Amino acid sequence: MDFSGKTVGFGLTGSHCTHDEVLPQMERLVQLGATVLPIVTYTVANVDSKFGEAKEWLEKIKRITGEHIISTIPEAEPFGPSKRLDVMLIAPCTGNSLAKLANALTDSPVLMAAKATMRNRRPVVVAVSTNDGLGFNAANLAKVLVAKNLYFVPFGQDSPETKPNSLVARMELIPETCWEALQNKQIQPMVVEKYRYLPT
Repeated sequence: MDFSGKTVGFGLTGSHCTHDEVLPQMERLVQLGATVLPIVTYTVANVDSKFGEAKEWLEKIKRITGEHIISTIPEAEPFGPSKRLDVMLIAPCTGNSLAKLANALTDSPVLMAAKATMRNRRPVVVAVSTNDGLGFNAANLAKVLVAKNLYFVPFGQDSPETKPNSLVARMELIPETCWEALQNKQIQPMVVEKYRYLPT
């Protein structure tokens, strides 16, 4: 894979527990030659959690990409007319953002960047991380799965015994999924084993 000359919009939403899995893939994309433009929701930009302070996450993102972090809707809106993004990634994509994406709601910089990319008929890649992917959000997942120019990082149940509705993408497959999406292909298999069942 050679991402030289490609610009990737890397949108992060508030699934703080998966940021540690996602940032190494951001670094991989940079190493593969991509220009990675980070875009964050207001939650990522402002909320401190047990997984780290917002300021610390933003500093890591800035260090990896060397780019200005887009954190407002007005900053993200120009991606439409400029056609700057070759592919837009949402990783992690919370159930909240997934529901809004499925229902055409644009109330965060990440969703605005995704809308701008879809306007240009360019690929949007989704890496789900939601506790209710097989619950109420299953309907939204179904709507997005059949949408044109939307692609999914392979995902599966991450904790069937304790969280049977939870779905999480295999974040290590982000670059490969983006590469396939640039060729207008969905990486396969899409529904995978995230959690290995061990009989007692």
